[in-house]
Amino acid sequence: MKLYFLLSTKKVFLISCFLFFLSFKTNGQSTTDKPNIVWLVSEDNSTHYLQLYQDGGAVLPNIESMAKKGVVFNNAFSNAPVCSVARSTIISGCYAPRLGAQYHRRTKLVPMPSDLKMFPYYLRNAGYYTTNNAKEDYNLIKSDDVWDDSSKKANYKNRKPGQPFFHIQNFAITHEGSLHFHEGAIVDKKEQAVFPFHPNTKTFRYTNSVYREKHKALDTQIGLFLNQLEKDGELENTIIFYYGDHGGVLPRSKGYLYETGLHVPMVAYVPEKWKHLLPFKTGTRTDIFIEFIDLGPTVLNLAGVPIPNQMDGKPFLGKGITQADLDNKNTAFGYADRFDEKYDLVRSIRKLKYKYIRNYQPFNIDGLFNFYRYKMAGYREWKALYKEGGLNQIQQQFFRKRDPEALYDLEKDPYETHNLANQSDYQYVLQDLRSSLQQKVKTMPDLSFYPESYFLENGLSNPILFGQKNKENIAELVAIADLEFLPFSEGKTKINDALKSNDPWKRYWGLIVCTSFGQEAQTFYKKAHKIASIDNNGLVRMRAAEFLALSGQDIPKELLIDILKNATSEAEANLLLNSVALIKTMLPEFKLNVPKSLFNQEWVDREGDVVNRRINYINEN
Repeated sequence: MKLYFLLSTKKVFLISCFLFFLSFKTNGQSTTDKPNIVWLVSEDNSTHYLQLYQDGGAVLPNIESMAKKGVVFNNAFSNAPVCSVARSTIISGCYAPRLGAQYHRRTKLVPMPSDLKMFPYYLRNAGYYTTNNAKEDYNLIKSDDVWDDSSKKANYKNRKPGQPFFHIQNFAITHEGSLHFHEGAIVDKKEQAVFPFHPNTKTFRYTNSVYREKHKALDTQIGLFLNQLEKDGELENTIIFYYGDHGGVLPRSKGYLYETGLHVPMVAYVPEKWKHLLPFKTGTRTDIFIEFIDLGPTVLNLAGVPIPNQMDGKPFLGKGITQADLDNKNTAFGYADRFDEKYDLVRSIRKLKYKYIRNYQPFNIDGLFNFYRYKMAGYREWKALYKEGGLNQIQQQFFRKRDPEALYDLEKDPYETHNLANQSDYQYVLQDLRSSLQQKVKTMPDLSFYPESYFLENGLSNPILFGQKNKENIAELVAIADLEFLPFSEGKTKINDALKSNDPWKRYWGLIVCTSFGQEAQTFYKKAHKIASIDNNGLVRMRAAEFLALSGQDIPKELLIDILKNATSEAEANLLLNSVALIKTMLPEFKLNVPKSLFNQEWVDREGDVVNRRINYINEN
């Protein structure tokens, strides 16, 4: 026994030496007690294009193979339907409107909360090698200690021997730009189905078909990455997530809080070695709700790293997480604000099968022109068919005024085309979800209830502190906005109080509510004319002019020019021009030429700038 023991010890020593030297040969194969973690991230694609989730989707063998050895999340949601806001949410673990990071694309980068770092920092601090290849697109200021490498050359192979790694590999092949083909390339794909809110035309059939082919190419790229991981001897040491960075990308998806904009595919592969960190059986699907705020905390938990209290998200995998902990995880919150030059303010909450959408400015039509969106042939054709009267009622909704709130039963109406908010049978559900969303935006608090330009001037240095100092005022602004729920006769007195307030943002929201009521609010026409002419706040003046114009009242063009020329920042100019663009869209007979000389030259010196794009649209249509 003694000799055998000594011999065995010698064998162990020799094997240990061999493995030590082998680690150099295999580019630092991990030998620690911590899992490697990899994210495979595709761009702009919702669940609707994958056979894994929906009949008629693309068959993706590599992703489906991951699913057989892991878990498919049936209800994974981006909190935002566009990349910079979604990625800012992920990297911070926080709701973007709480941080001031909700605008795409940023006018200025905003700071992280003073006591919080982007989550890879904590992994790196715990000994992980952190790499990102390559897209970041954060609206937040990134410190130098987040990534060991974030570039097109970033690779987990460059770490120290035995060091665990966290690596993100981004795949751009499904990005929106892949569908910016010329109309001359279109051929009919007669067997291809289209969404019911789209016209069933050759253009939309072809676009759907092409996008599914892009997914097949994506799967091939993912397969190559997985093969390399296996060759490097890391596949069985690595927990791998595949997900889409938000929904998209055909019209009425990316940028919008419909399921096509938020509901993303997500699969987690967990090798045998780390199955104890998975609260589900492998090869199964789960209906728990995952939000993007949860991704960072989950990675930290898998790595055994403490989760900062300042993060809004909660882990759904890792030590200490059980199925019972996750059974009540059944809601998802969404937000959509400025998307390039197109402003909006929409929030949503989904609970199980019901989806509630709050359009805080319902007169902002979904189809308002956005330069980059309308590079897609489908957008241009859809708008042309609307002008020609070639659409049915469901297809026309994209170009018409919305309801202040919408409720959908996604089991019966998966494409959110039939609003149940006014139906008596659904009032309990409506009130429940409305109340949940009201509480969310007030307690956060949601910084979007101030115009972007005001936030940049007054809150940029410390958004969290700015929000907390103004939490009560924001709740008051939310209450004014919610007067849209009342019959006008019941809300009139409080609207009048808002219009008389010394607080410019109460006047601002009072006018937004007036615009929502339209001609019902005609009792305020005289007051709105006065505000448009002499108010000391340009954004308030424009909201008054917008209310009058969209209600059919004459507005002197000189008044609009005067408001525009007094813009004090690029962000303010863009918001003012958004109102003019909306007036121009809804009232095609309204003609106005906006000289670029009205504005600071720095705001219009680059053709792709948002102010330039809006001016071009107004002057050319």
